[in-house]
Amino acid sequence: MEIRPFETGDEEWVIALWRCCGLVVPHNDPVADIQRKLAVSPELFLVGIVDEKPVATVMAGYEGHRGWINYLAIEPSLQRLGHGRQIMEQAERLLRDRGCPKINIQIRATNRAVVEFYRRLGFQIDDVLCMGKRLVVDKA
Repeated sequence: MEIRPFETGDEEWVIALWRCCGLVVPHNDPVADIQRKLAVSPELFLVGIVDEKPVATVMAGYEGHRGWINYLAIEPSLQRLGHGRQIMEQAERLLRDRGCPKINIQIRATNRAVVEFYRRLGFQIDDVLCMGKRLVVDKA
């Protein structure tokens, strides 16, 4: 799989992939999420290409304290072939190059398959409580 930064022509297929993978929820507008990411470290928004077709995404971020992973998605018919591991390794490499000491991810507690995927990549469950406060309400 070839991995490259997101390009504006990718938007339609990226959103379709996110929807297919169940990553778009009512309170998130994927177009707005893409625009926000393109304004902050767009080089950390990666897409994976197989046979000239986009099949994977990951959105990484780093604010100087912790790295974050969002929107990791793999075309369902190509899952369990190593593409998720490959695009995550690239995201980790980019974060490490920036001096990032640790990556945090948020996973819905009910999504056991994703929890196990990240465990296989070396992630552990931290003894923390995740809290949030919505500042902007997007319309999906």
